[in-house]
Amino acid sequence: MNQSAPHSSAENQSLPAAGVLLGIDYGTRRVGVSVSDMYQQYSSPLHNYQRQGPEADRRFFVRLTEEYRPVGLVVGLPIHLSGDESEKSREARAFANWLSDVLSLPVALQDERFSTAQAEYFLAGAELSRKQRKGRLDKLAAQVLLQAFLDSRRRQSAAVSDREMP
Repeated sequence: MNQSAPHSSAENQSLPAAGVLLGIDYGTRRVGVSVSDMYQQYSSPLHNYQRQGPEADRRFFVRLTEEYRPVGLVVGLPIHLSGDESEKSREARAFANWLSDVLSLPVALQDERFSTAQAEYFLAGAELSRKQRKGRLDKLAAQVLLQAFLDSRRRQSAAVSDREMP
């Protein structure tokens, strides 16, 4: 069952091209959250959220949405190196759908195969204790996956513009 990562342009186009986006690094215990700038050029790490159950999770994300006023969500989709999806992929999809319904926002899924590894690499160079690195990992992984989404979208847009030029 080889399913490719859902980063097709049709899915990504469901998000507005301007306005704040939230990046979500899904986990069963913790969720990393990042935020883009209004012009969707850059992402920044925002929160590490310890999950507490559906109602508390809903309240957290509603408050976050009220504060940052995002126009869409980018949720990381864990995919095996082979491109196959797993049980964790299905959980992330279900979480993305739940979050989209709760917040009434469009969602795009972003292949997150290397986001945690990149975040760990960035943190390895920092002079932080193991506990401090662990405390920053999820929100940094969310930043990496959101930035990958933004960069990919910008490349797609540039490619379309190049094809349309005479």
